[in-house]
Amino acid sequence: MRILFINPVGHSNWDGVVEEYLEEAKNDNTQVDVVSLEKGPHHLEYHYYEALIGQELLNTIKAAERNGYDAAIIGCFYDPFLHEAREICQEMVITAPAESSMQIAAVLGNYFSIMVGRKKWIPKMERNVMEYGFGERLSSFRSLDMGVLDFHADEDFTRQRMIEEAKAAVEEDGAESIILGCTVQSGFYKELQDIIDVPVIDVVLASFKHAEYLVDLRNRFGWGTSKVGGYEGPPCREIKDWHLEEQFAMKGLWKE
Repeated sequence: MRILFINPVGHSNWDGVVEEYLEEAKNDNTQVDVVSLEKGPHHLEYHYYEALIGQELLNTIKAAERNGYDAAIIGCFYDPFLHEAREICQEMVITAPAESSMQIAAVLGNYFSIMVGRKKWIPKMERNVMEYGFGERLSSFRSLDMGVLDFHADEDFTRQRMIEEAKAAVEEDGAESIILGCTVQSGFYKELQDIIDVPVIDVVLASFKHAEYLVDLRNRFGWGTSKVGGYEGPPCREIKDWHLEEQFAMKGLWKE
C-alpha cells in the first residue's frame, strides 16, 4: 500500500516531521511519502491563497495516481479541492483531514468541538461541517487566536491555550470529543487527551488511517469512489482537443 501525504503549501519545512510522525502510525505493509508544492503560499488561511494552489495540487494528485499510489491525502483542514481530486482520479483513494476526522468523531461520541487557530477560519470550516452532514454533531468551534505559523513557535503557550479551550468545549459546550482543526496542531493530542479525558483527534493521523482503511476496503471488496454521478471524471478527449495539458502544465497526465 503506497500513500502520499501532500502538504499543500509552497515550502517543505513540515515534510520531514510529518513523514516521521506517519512512519510511527502506519501499518506494516504501508509505504508513506510526504511532499509539498513547488511554489505557493506558506499557509492557506486566506481563500485567495487556497485558490492559488489548485492547479499544482490537482496535477500532483493526478501524477500520484499515474505513478501507482493507492491513496493521496490533502493535508489541510479546509479540505481544499477534495471533490475535484476525487473527480479526476479513477481508482486512487483521496482523503482529507476535516472529512476524515468528523467521521471518526461521530462514532466516538455524540457531539464534537473543533479547535481552530483563528475565527477567520470558522465560516469555511462550518460550511464543510454542514456539507459533510455533521451539523447536528457540532458543539462548537473554539479559537486559539493563533495563526498556522504560530503553533510551534512557543509550544508551551500553544499547549496552555489548547488545554483552556478544550476544557471549555467539554464543560461549557457539551463536546464529547475534540478535533484539532489544523494539521500543524499535530503532536499535541496525547497530552491534551490525558488532561481532559475525552478523545482528541489529531487530523494528520485521522486522514492517514482513514486512507489506509479505504484502500483496504477498495482492495478487498471493490468499494472505490463511484464514477457515476457527482464524481464522474472529465472526458479525456476534451482535455486533449482543447490542449488543456499544454496550457495548464499537466502534459502526459491524461491518457485514454
